[in-house]
Amino acid sequence: MIETTQDKLLGGRLRFAQPADGYRAAIDPVLLAAAAGKPVKALDLGCGAGAALLCLLARAPETQAVGVEIDPDLAGLARDNLAANDFASRARIVEGDAAAFGETGFDLVMVNPPYLDPARADPSPHARKRKADMEGDLDLAAWVKAAKRAASPKAHILFVQRADRLADLLTAMKGLGEFVVFPLWPKAGEHAKRVLVRARMGSRAPLMLARGLVLHDADGKFSAAADSILRDGGELPLV
Repeated sequence: MIETTQDKLLGGRLRFAQPADGYRAAIDPVLLAAAAGKPVKALDLGCGAGAALLCLLARAPETQAVGVEIDPDLAGLARDNLAANDFASRARIVEGDAAAFGETGFDLVMVNPPYLDPARADPSPHARKRKADMEGDLDLAAWVKAAKRAASPKAHILFVQRADRLADLLTAMKGLGEFVVFPLWPKAGEHAKRVLVRARMGSRAPLMLARGLVLHDADGKFSAAADSILRDGGELPLV
């Protein structure tokens, strides 16, 4: 068993237990889920304790979902979180490696992968945080390959990623189309540190660089647009 904290998501609408130490969910999975729309059948690869899944299920009441998580403690927390929010009938957690997941036919696959390239970053001393942050046996290309394999022929694939790895992600997603690159600006006038990238299977439509979202006002508080997503549970249309 691991020590946990009992937290809330979407302004208190969702109960969320997560590890007290190491990797802790921030706003990235909430924004990822807000950009996912309302798919019929969704997959969250590397779902952790289930933050993105919970937010998606709360926002899209008709969606059925699967989360895949290799860490048994986090997979257990994700199951508990689904049950605590009355989502167990609409979603399930598969414990295992994303690369070995064999189910197909999902019309949305969302991924919040480990962001850091081990060749360019120093690893965290905390084992669970290191595993969540640093690419291991599955590099970025392997996460994309797993998403493609699970996706239906016209499905959307949605990633949240560091902005400085956008080129790596677009290279890994070669062969997809209808790309939308959506910057997440910390404040107006500052460089984006994160991006949402959505692409579609079987499409040849050109790439679109979207307007993006300013997360904070000058005083450091969340912008009204960000607040409507993070606290009020609003959607985040990418186009």
